[in-house]
Amino acid sequence: MASSVISSSPFLCKSPTEDFGFSSSPKPSQISVHRYQKKSISRQIVSVMAPHRSSTTSGSVKTGMTMTEKILAKAAEKSHVVPGDNIWVNVDVLMTHDVCGPGAFGIFKREFGDKAKVWDSEKIVVIPDHYIFTTDKRANRNVDIMREYCREQNIKYFYDITDRGDFKANPDYKGVCHVALAQEGHCRPGEVLLGTDSHTCTAGAFGQFATGIGNTDAGFVLGTGKILLKVPPTMRFILDGEMPSYLQAKDLILQIIGEISVAGATYKTMEFSGTTIESLTMEERMTLCNMVIEAGGKNGVIPPDATTFNYVENRTSVPFQPVYSDANASFVADYRFDVSKLEPVVAKPHSPDNRALARECKDVKIDRVYIGSCTGGKTEDFMAAAKLLHAAGKQVKVPTFLVPATQKVWMDVYALPVPGAGGKTCAQIFEEAGCDTPTSPSCGACIGGPADTYARLNEPHVCVSTTNRNFPGRMGHKEGQIYLASPYTAAASALTGLVTDPREFLQ
Repeated sequence: MASSVISSSPFLCKSPTEDFGFSSSPKPSQISVHRYQKKSISRQIVSVMAPHRSSTTSGSVKTGMTMTEKILAKAAEKSHVVPGDNIWVNVDVLMTHDVCGPGAFGIFKREFGDKAKVWDSEKIVVIPDHYIFTTDKRANRNVDIMREYCREQNIKYFYDITDRGDFKANPDYKGVCHVALAQEGHCRPGEVLLGTDSHTCTAGAFGQFATGIGNTDAGFVLGTGKILLKVPPTMRFILDGEMPSYLQAKDLILQIIGEISVAGATYKTMEFSGTTIESLTMEERMTLCNMVIEAGGKNGVIPPDATTFNYVENRTSVPFQPVYSDANASFVADYRFDVSKLEPVVAKPHSPDNRALARECKDVKIDRVYIGSCTGGKTEDFMAAAKLLHAAGKQVKVPTFLVPATQKVWMDVYALPVPGAGGKTCAQIFEEAGCDTPTSPSCGACIGGPADTYARLNEPHVCVSTTNRNFPGRMGHKEGQIYLASPYTAAASALTGLVTDPREFLQ
C-alpha cells in the first residue's frame, strides 16, 4: 500500500515518499514536503462509519465530527464543535495519584475553602502507585495525605495501601493507575476521563476522551466537575494488514512516533483505525494509546467495538454511549501503514522518536532488562516475554527485572498458564530463565523515584525497557541509556546481553 499524508488544510505537511512498511529507518532525504489543497477524506474502515450530519437551516451540509469532537460536544452540551473551540466540559471521571494528589487537593482547599466538598465523591478515583515501596519519608507522607483527604471527602474509589511490607496484605491496593482504571471499570466509551498524569491518554483505547492535566486544573475539577478545554484537531492513523507474530503494539507506536517525531502530534488527537487495530486486544490497544503523549498528542482514541464492549461490560454496569467519527469528518492528516511489512523496532537514547530497527542495534551491549510500567507491565506483556523465553529454552545473560503493573497482573503472572508452555506459568518460566522474582506492583523504576526504588538505574547502565520514556535521568542515573522496546524484544535482549531482534527466537 502506498503511504500518504493527506492534509485537510492548505498548510504544509510531511509526505513520506516510501511505503511505511519500510525495512530500514528512513533517511532525511526520503521525507519531502508538499502543499495540498483541502479535500474530503472518504471513510475506509467500516467500524468507524457513522451517518452524515444533517443539513443546517441554510441548506448547506455541516461538516461531520470526529470521535473526539463528538465526545467533547456532548460533554459541553453542544450540538457541534470544531477544532480550536474553547469549551467548558463536564468531567465523568477524575483520577489522581500519590505524586499529584496532595497538590491537587491542596489547591482545591485553597480556592474553594477548607470546609468545601468535592463535586462528586463517586467520580473521583485516587490511586497510590508511583513512590510506594520506598523508605523515603516524604514519599510515604504523600500517601498519608491522600488518605486524610479521601476520608474527609468520603471518596468512594480510594485504592489505599497501609502495609508496604507486603502488598498482598492490602486488598484495596491496585498498582499502576492507568492499568487499574481499566481493570476496575472506570474506563468507558464516550466519556471524559482526566488524570493528573500524562499517560492518562491510555484510556483512549476504550473510545473515550482521556488526557492528563495539571494540579491546578485538577483542583478546579475537584470543586466543579468542569474544565475549560480547546477542541484539538484530529490526525488519523490507519493501520492495515496482518500483524506479524513477532510484532506487538509497542512496535507500532514506536514506529509512528519515529515517523512524526515527539512534536508531531502536539495538541492533536491521534485516532487509530484499520484492520490491524480491529485485531488488537484491549491491552495492546492500551499500549498504543499510552504513548501518544510521547508524540505530543493531546489524546489518543480507538473506535470501540465488540472487543471493547466485552472488556468494559465484564467490569462495570455503568451505562455508556459509544461514538464514532462521521464519514465526512475533517482530519488534519492521514497516515497509512501496511503493518505486514514492519519489523521490530526500538527507540534509542535519549528520545522516544530516535527509532531504529532492533536488528540494526545488534552490537549494542546492555547491562539489564526491565519489563514493567503502564506501557509494558500488563498481563499480556508478561505472557509475551514468557512465551519467548520458553521458546528459547535459555538463561538470561543480564539481570532481568519484572514489575507487574497491578496486583491483578501479579496474580496472573503466578496463576495463568502460558499458551504452548505445557501448563507452565509466567513465574515458572521466569524462574527457569534466571530472571529476578516478580516484585510488588507499582510504577517502579519507570520514573526513577527514590534511590531505594526497585530496579532503579543508580549506575550509568544500558537498559532495554518496556517503559515509555528514555530521556536522560528518566529511570534514575542521568547518564543511563534506555532502549525502549516491546516485551518480545526485551526478553530476546535479556537472553543475549545485546539489543536483539525477537525473530531470532520466535521464528
